[in-house]
Amino acid sequence: MTQKIAAIIGGGVIGGGWAARFLLMGWDVRVFDPDPEAERTITEVLDNARRSLPGLSDVALPAEGRLSFHDTMSSAVTGVVWIQESVPERLELKRKVYQTLQEHCPHDAVIGSSTSGFKPSELQGCATRPEQIVVTHPFNPVYLLPLIELVPSDRTAPQIVERAKEILTSIGMHPLHVRAEIDAHIADRFLEAVWREALWLIKDGIATTEEIDNAIRYGFGLRWAQMGLFVTYRIAGGEAGMRHFIEQFGPCLEWPWTKLMDVPELTDELIDAVADQSDAQSGMHTIRELERARDNNLVTILRGLKAQDWGAGKLLNEQDRRVEGAIGLPDDLGQPIVTIERAVPLDWTDYNGHMNEARYLQAFGDATDRLMLLVGCDADYIATGGSYFTAETHIRHLDEVHAGNVIRIETQVLNGAGKKMHVFHRMFAGDRELATGEHMLIHVSLETRRASEPAPHLAATLAKVADAHAELPTPEGAGKAVGVKG
Repeated sequence: MTQKIAAIIGGGVIGGGWAARFLLMGWDVRVFDPDPEAERTITEVLDNARRSLPGLSDVALPAEGRLSFHDTMSSAVTGVVWIQESVPERLELKRKVYQTLQEHCPHDAVIGSSTSGFKPSELQGCATRPEQIVVTHPFNPVYLLPLIELVPSDRTAPQIVERAKEILTSIGMHPLHVRAEIDAHIADRFLEAVWREALWLIKDGIATTEEIDNAIRYGFGLRWAQMGLFVTYRIAGGEAGMRHFIEQFGPCLEWPWTKLMDVPELTDELIDAVADQSDAQSGMHTIRELERARDNNLVTILRGLKAQDWGAGKLLNEQDRRVEGAIGLPDDLGQPIVTIERAVPLDWTDYNGHMNEARYLQAFGDATDRLMLLVGCDADYIATGGSYFTAETHIRHLDEVHAGNVIRIETQVLNGAGKKMHVFHRMFAGDRELATGEHMLIHVSLETRRASEPAPHLAATLAKVADAHAELPTPEGAGKAVGVKG
């Protein structure tokens, strides 16, 4: 297997976001940036990514890759699979960078540019191998937002485009293949239109920066986050759909509602108004505080979408399945089964700064669900009319769990005979035991909603696990009542 190594050329906020995305998806990352502050910047971005990105996954992420900083571009790009250029938006600088790195990088490495404005044909102008270069424009924070605008030129090799799609997908991103070159690609053209109109609203004294932000975040921004533009408007058309919407609101396009074809002059007065209002709106917070608030909110929104398997949440679920791989019972049943391994997400914590007690139940419930899946009580089986219902639960809280902690749940089957499934879960962070959960489940008929015998193949598999686990010591705390130690 090809070693997963990425080189990041330019270590600002965007470069740091790329580094975090690759690192936390198991890639080794080499960084080149002559700026003496680059290591500090990337370290701070990584701190934010480590506390937020793992919480989007309900499975354990790959082991974090190795991060290294390099004094020369040549040492950074030798033998790499991916190169991400995130240097300042100056065409002559970018072209110079490509000439240098192509002297040392593999001929089949993907060279992606984070540029938001330049077209790939412009970037390829002085390149030794123009077919190797493609635009891969991300959105900040790169480690949380999945969209990548993948823009080739006519000179970009098709195999580079396909390889870029494969790699970006493997690290949990969504490559949007922009099939024709255009200034500012796709997404930034929308952003520029909104920005232009916002500047006019401020200049004309219609709205402040805060009022404009409120209009977005309390209204259509919430719809766009889950459905985008066209699905939103299709719904607005009612049962008649998009055609009705266009017939109803299409004539408005001829009305003088906006000034999108006109640009306000960026006078000192307008710049001062925008800057002063923005400072009054959020200047009481540091940039790091705002970044953390942004990440907290994004994780909450994204996990909500994930629970609905919708929009960006669907991408996250697909990535979990890719990372987790095939599911099956371990070969060695002589040990408790690891049923859960994941990071504690940001939205699982409470006012005390540790995991909410309801989330302990969720984690142990997820562990039970996983055991059911492993022994054969999967969706296909449940569709035949049988399942397990939880009859009794006892949870002991032994130590604190905080956001970002990687928890592991080990499950022992205490009884798997007949209609009963009696399991004992132990939750760990490393070697530190955090909690235990004891659950008694009864197999039921979903038709009668009464206890019933499980199907023979399910009963046999569960019994096999229970027999193997019977050789294990009875776990401490099993069978104890509330308030009884040990």
